[in-house]
Amino acid sequence: PVGNPFKPVPRTTPGNFGRIYHRLKVPLAGTNGETTTQGLDGLAERCAQYKKDGADFAKWRSVLKISETTPSSLAIMENANVLARYASICQQNGIVPIVEPEILPDGDHDLKRCQYVTEKVLAAVYKALSDHHVYLEGTLLKPNMVTAGHSCPHKYSSEEIAMATVTALRRTVPPAVPGVTFLSGGQSEEEATINLNAINNCPLARPWALTFSFGRALQASALNAWRGKRENDDAATEEFLKRAEVNGLAACGLYEHSGDEIGAAGHLCILLGSVAYLNFLPLTANWLYLLLGQKARLSKKG
Repeated sequence: PVGNPFKPVPRTTPGNFGRIYHRLKVPLAGTNGETTTQGLDGLAERCAQYKKDGADFAKWRSVLKISETTPSSLAIMENANVLARYASICQQNGIVPIVEPEILPDGDHDLKRCQYVTEKVLAAVYKALSDHHVYLEGTLLKPNMVTAGHSCPHKYSSEEIAMATVTALRRTVPPAVPGVTFLSGGQSEEEATINLNAINNCPLARPWALTFSFGRALQASALNAWRGKRENDDAATEEFLKRAEVNGLAACGLYEHSGDEIGAAGHLCILLGSVAYLNFLPLTANWLYLLLGQKARLSKKG
């Protein structure tokens, strides 16, 4: 995205580092308000430079929405091909592409409708990845969980969500893909964790690692505790590590829900719209750098 230049990362710094490569969403002509994503122009040159600067992976997000008329076949195919071109360019420059086709949870669609659309989108994405000769073993998928729309009157159990999600993946995602890193998709912190745990306890065979790549559902409580104040650093770090720990357990199917009420910050995840959340990104990035530094220091002490 447009902003400050990517700063080189010293190879002595623990962890792997990456960058979001997509730019603006733009209208897709001939559709009912659907979009595609810009950013492919000059991507090869940017990838080469980011690789020199220490980046190991990248992420590209394409967005689709569910309604009576969407997503259209045109929008599905266009976004699938953009994701595939991005992934191919990344691999040519030694960068692992995270492929993120997100189906928004807005609307009143039920679980069955979301599963159907998710299967159609993922099938198109992997057809496009094959057409562009992308090495699947060198990719990660970042999809939505299969959930009903936020306005759907029927509430589904975590077991139903898990079954629909794993079924959709089994029908579309090749076992060559090493990992699926779910986005939280507007779920509260606790909902996302419970559903991830249920997915990893689904009785169906799951040939991929199923883990998390949450934004709001990992950061909301920490940001609420921090509030941009230096004196709240320790409290924010504690909240963030707490959410990271429970999601780590959920990624292994070992999380046990305590039954506690979801905090205000958890409910805030659902209420924040996409535009509002973008305003948090610079704040979140700065705080995460602070956290990573503190976590590294704690590791050295241990």
